[in-house]
Amino acid sequence: MRLDKFLSSRNMGSRTQVKDLIRRGLVTVNGRTVRSPEQKIDETRDQVCCQGQTLRPGGHVYYMLNKPAGVVSAVRDDRETTVLDLMKGCVLPRDGVFPVGRLDRDTEGLLLLTDDGETAHRLLSPKRHVDKTYLVTTARALSEEDLNRLEQGVDIGEKRPTLPAKASLLKDGKLLLTIREGKYHQVKRMLLAVDNRVLALKRVAFGGLCLDEGLKTGEYRELTCQEVEILHET
Repeated sequence: MRLDKFLSSRNMGSRTQVKDLIRRGLVTVNGRTVRSPEQKIDETRDQVCCQGQTLRPGGHVYYMLNKPAGVVSAVRDDRETTVLDLMKGCVLPRDGVFPVGRLDRDTEGLLLLTDDGETAHRLLSPKRHVDKTYLVTTARALSEEDLNRLEQGVDIGEKRPTLPAKASLLKDGKLLLTIREGKYHQVKRMLLAVDNRVLALKRVAFGGLCLDEGLKTGEYRELTCQEVEILHET
């Protein structure tokens, strides 16, 4: 594939913009500066860096979005704003990019989007028990007994109690809760099980990834190569 076409396909700019980046010496292939937009590369093997950002070989794209409340985790919706609508300047539904799992409409925080179906399937598989960590604002203060019950597993109306979780209180009284399942409205149902209620919910970690504190609500960025490797090792 031509270098300029590869960079454009990885959302580094229009064909004209990436040609300018190449000619200015801002692109390297396997550590060597390349100034020819026509340079042919093997997109499955060659390591390409553009303005200091390494683009992982293999063709798949991975994005971290700091999802705002009021937006649905879907590719398209006729009535609601979707997470893909927030990324129109970067990717479109026809590119095959989709959210990995769902955050409720009123839930904020880390959402992974990719076109890598195999990795998404692995992360969402119930058999793998991938960690998901949430920052929870509750209606009332949680007691030590409440925390112990959440950690041991609670009855949320399923055949079995929830799997053991990690629960701790922060200095501001918010709950940091790590679960290993992805049942419908699970965090909200777990808090109801200890006679409490969720006022606000934000996912701060998923599958070894932590929400980038530099991302404002509604902003997104492509994962670094190191973060992609973390996903593949999860």
